[in-house]
Amino acid sequence: MAGKRKSTTGKAGPPAEADVAAIRGRIDALDRQLGELISERARLAQQVGVAKGRHGAADFYRPEREAQVLRGVVERNEGPLRNEEMLRLFREIMSACLAQEEPLKVGYLGPEGTFSQSAVYHHFGHSVRALPLGTIDEVFHEVESGVADFGVVPVENSTEGTVNHTLDLFLSSPLKICGEVELRVRQHLLGTMDSLEQVARVCAHPQSLAQCRAWLREYLPGVPTLEAVSNAEGARRARDEAGTAAIAGDAAAEVYGLGRLVSDIEDRPDNTTRFLVVGRKLFPPSGDDKTSLLLSSNKGEDAGALHRLLAPLARHDVNMTRIESRPSRRRKWHYVFFLDVDGHAEDEAVAAALEELRRETELFRVLGSYPKAVF
Repeated sequence: MAGKRKSTTGKAGPPAEADVAAIRGRIDALDRQLGELISERARLAQQVGVAKGRHGAADFYRPEREAQVLRGVVERNEGPLRNEEMLRLFREIMSACLAQEEPLKVGYLGPEGTFSQSAVYHHFGHSVRALPLGTIDEVFHEVESGVADFGVVPVENSTEGTVNHTLDLFLSSPLKICGEVELRVRQHLLGTMDSLEQVARVCAHPQSLAQCRAWLREYLPGVPTLEAVSNAEGARRARDEAGTAAIAGDAAAEVYGLGRLVSDIEDRPDNTTRFLVVGRKLFPPSGDDKTSLLLSSNKGEDAGALHRLLAPLARHDVNMTRIESRPSRRRKWHYVFFLDVDGHAEDEAVAAALEELRRETELFRVLGSYPKAVF
């Protein structure tokens, strides 16, 4: 009787055709189970909405609950899929379950193809209704008026720093920060031409031009750069104008039908933009949160004013992760401070520090307590 053929190297050979068929059969069975489990999850999500008396996705959306679910996905993941891939799959499942009756409406700095749109889908999944808007001011206005349930706006970049206009809008807006998104920003040189020699000008948002400054100086010396209101607008011009190239991401390349001339031209390989999710109400703790504050001293601009603002945080062992100053627009040379601290406003230590801060300030606002970004 002939025995099984063995590899001459001593290693197991590829699976036989019968073995492959058996593996595919197991995959088919698992696919059926996955489909049944996802349907069951959707039905349970419907029951939660009915039990809570909610009518629409905006009332049903709970960012702290989603953050807890996603952290659990990471903790349980044993591979072979990377954490990022598992998170993307679960985000889409949650997004689809939430949108069964009516999808969330999320405003963002448009048009289509911007990194802000990518941030919307990264945070909410693709089952939301993404609303492209012309300016950051419009995003705030549409959320304030209730046309949009939430908005996504850029607030800082790891290379170029703060988006001051976003911070300034909180001086007059009643909106709250409900979440944050950290998006790895990959900048590509896009166009319809075949080579760099055919590039007559480069068009992009000022932030993207700045993030690629060194690359442009080295590889396209002397080629003029043109500022656009968005990378998507730069991509549209690259599509329509001979000799114009754009700096933008994959989404813009797809929307405007552009080819990649050169990939990943950003000066820093860890180039990341942080976005804020803005809404109309605050949410409970998720267990790993951040709180954003807007403050100004009630003692004027005398020596030690900033120290007095920060001292309560140190006394209660609350870690400050970020501080920015901006003109208050109330009077000349008067400034307000935007602070990010670890923890939720309902946490014991944070609450105690905030109570002391309230007594030391002329202006005191909790802009939001929200889950830290999960990848």
